[in-house]
Amino acid sequence: MSASRDFLVEIGTEELPPRSLLNLSAAFAEGVAKGLKDAGVAYKSLEAFATPRRLAVRVNKLAEQQPDRPLEKRGPPVKAAFDVTGAPTQAAVAFARGCGVDVPVLEKIETPKGEWLVFRGTETGAHTVSLLPAIVTASLEALPIARRMRWGAGEALFVRPVHWVLLLWGKDVVETEILGQRAGNVTFGHRFMAPKALRVSSPASYVGTLLKRGKVMADVNARRDSIRAGVTAAAAKLDGIAVIDDALLDEVTGLVEWPVPLAGRFDPQFLELPAEVLVATMQEHQRYFPVRDAQGKLLPWFITVANIESREPSQVIAGNERVVRPCLADAA
Repeated sequence: MSASRDFLVEIGTEELPPRSLLNLSAAFAEGVAKGLKDAGVAYKSLEAFATPRRLAVRVNKLAEQQPDRPLEKRGPPVKAAFDVTGAPTQAAVAFARGCGVDVPVLEKIETPKGEWLVFRGTETGAHTVSLLPAIVTASLEALPIARRMRWGAGEALFVRPVHWVLLLWGKDVVETEILGQRAGNVTFGHRFMAPKALRVSSPASYVGTLLKRGKVMADVNARRDSIRAGVTAAAAKLDGIAVIDDALLDEVTGLVEWPVPLAGRFDPQFLELPAEVLVATMQEHQRYFPVRDAQGKLLPWFITVANIESREPSQVIAGNERVVRPCLADAA
């Protein structure tokens, strides 16, 4: 591969729809990959990142330039390109000038419809950085968004208001405007725990910067695995087994940037209700993970996943316990 750099794009937004986050992230990555493929620009690998407040794609070892491509342009028919004396006509001269050469450089090809003038040359590949804004824009426009919204006084349309755009070509900012925002090298951490602007020095440092300084787990798969492990461990401390539905796990992954599993308790009298009613209420209405014992019987516990490391987790738990009580009462 020729000279290459890493590329990073991040779109910072208001909270994205949690049930759509993974699909939006995958579609954004696929759009960027398609744009690069169509442009003929090689790269080693491509990664997608997503949290409730951002969609990002990182392309590793992206070639700095398109490869040169053979170029062939067909001109006028030979009989119209030269007069009876063999001198080039205005049609031939104009075609050659358009190709940046003199008439003698042009070649002739035979076709079923006669002989034609043709120019054969090499088209120099464009610098990749010049292609990136259009590739990103086209990828965003192709996202599966049922209804786009406009915000503020601008004309940009997206699934949620956009507050920042990060576009890095190696360590350099790609100078452009996307969705009404000038691109820069700044991202933002957790809304409450690390809300200040964070400078990203390179695409390679993106995940680590957000994790260490921003209290944000940008890697969707790592965040999902962390939630699964944390919920499982919290249930185990209660001598129980967490009921982890994959769709709910994906939704919770789309709701939090810094997952903190916490165990809460509900009144055991509600266990007199059918288990299906309790599970549906906790999963669908509260986004809680129910807990069963080794025999599969529901326990009067649930695991919730907070989006913050509270100094008083007991208060967070108490708040969730207050909320689930009337929900279970309504179910009864």
